[in-house]
Amino acid sequence: MLLTKTKKYLFTDSRYIERAKNTIKKGIDVVDTTKLWKNPRELKENWQKTLKKHRISILGVEESNLTVTKYKLYKKISGKIKLTDCSNKIEDAREQKTPQEIKLLKKSQSINEKTFLTIKKIIQESLQKKTAITEQEIAWKIKELGNKFGAEDVSFDPIVAFGKNSALPHHSPTNAKLKKGDVVLIDMGMKYQGYCSDMTRTFFTAPPTKEQKEVYETVLKAQQNCIKNLKAGITGKQADHAARQIIENAGYGEFYGHAGGHGIGLDIHESPALSENYTKKIRANTVVTAEPGIYLVDKFGVRIEDMILVTAKGPKNLTKIEK
Repeated sequence: MLLTKTKKYLFTDSRYIERAKNTIKKGIDVVDTTKLWKNPRELKENWQKTLKKHRISILGVEESNLTVTKYKLYKKISGKIKLTDCSNKIEDAREQKTPQEIKLLKKSQSINEKTFLTIKKIIQESLQKKTAITEQEIAWKIKELGNKFGAEDVSFDPIVAFGKNSALPHHSPTNAKLKKGDVVLIDMGMKYQGYCSDMTRTFFTAPPTKEQKEVYETVLKAQQNCIKNLKAGITGKQADHAARQIIENAGYGEFYGHAGGHGIGLDIHESPALSENYTKKIRANTVVTAEPGIYLVDKFGVRIEDMILVTAKGPKNLTKIEK
């Protein structure tokens, strides 16, 4: 897409041209580039003619979403026009959600929760019947159920981790079989009409040990403190610190290595970030995750994650599943 002061253009080819014409809102010109791509010279001339028409001398590009190959192409066909990164401007505009966007995010999360509750029953039945279900089977079932309950896709490949694997924050599901006594960590999300959800729950398949209980309660306390402090005007660093200080004070600081959360919307990871490096203030009507964790390698890990709507008055938790 090319956005100018007076016009908006969407450039696409024969694969998507009819879909574009039928779905793009009024006020956007759809340009068919099918023939242009076959003739590099004609593509260059057409592009430069459009830029010249709008007297463009500086062209903002979303560098964080471009391959090096595409960037080189745009640089080549844009001639003397200066290319500059505008990724943050687009991200900043998307941070604050409209009431309709919030409604879609809530719906996405409700599908996510319905799926999770069914998955939990499947795990309980597997333990009772001793069928030894695997991480991969659960991950696949999450995708199937999400689709059944109305999601168009998962917002990311589910993280399903049994036992020691739960100590790996971004574990990829394996053929590891569920055993009685395993800590189970599931991080999952759905996509509904383009909008993502994200939730993590950690639960026990047998009464937790003293250490497991202590770690779980520390993470829960940290998450609750983070959520309590989430209101418009707090910085991402302050929000992260609200959880991190509790984990550090409990002596588990070295076992918590990732950021405390992230914005969520059309992408699973959006601005703002709940991290030590994010010093900007979080604005009202922003939706973020709160997800501290503790990971004891070769033992187990615990992460708890909710989706939070940040308002001027405080937080509204969009995640309704119990912890």
